[in-house]
Amino acid sequence: MIKLQINGKQREFDVPDDMPLLWVLRDEARMMGTKFGCGMALCGACTVHVDGEATRSCVLPVSAVAGKKITTIEGIGATPAGQATQQAWLKAEVVQCGYCQSGQIMSAAALLAKNHQPSDADIDDAMSGNICRCGTYSRIREAIKDAANSTLLKKGA
Repeated sequence: MIKLQINGKQREFDVPDDMPLLWVLRDEARMMGTKFGCGMALCGACTVHVDGEATRSCVLPVSAVAGKKITTIEGIGATPAGQATQQAWLKAEVVQCGYCQSGQIMSAAALLAKNHQPSDADIDDAMSGNICRCGTYSRIREAIKDAANSTLLKKGA
């Protein structure tokens, strides 16, 4: 049995130690917001937070996160950076097909939780490896900058 803290709740799973976190979240916890993209940690669709760090869950063995705080797209709105990011995403109408967006939001929220006023270079660095087939990169950047100026972020991130 592996004990995980997901979105602030303790959960137990009877899964192999080497099972990727992504599949524990999707198949065992039935949380469908985190997406499978490439299976090689190259596209960013599977991004979650592990102890506040944006992490690719498709190649991360579940045994590596036992005892750590895992936040998924389903829980990110409970954080100031996550809530500001989600609101900015809607305001900028970032989403087209939407498949990559949970990973994009998770990477952006991790950036904003640590850096309240990211430069373009900071944004590029944090978002590298998050691929958007629809090419909404300029709207993603706009949303991150808008979220950085959010009163939500200034109050509690």
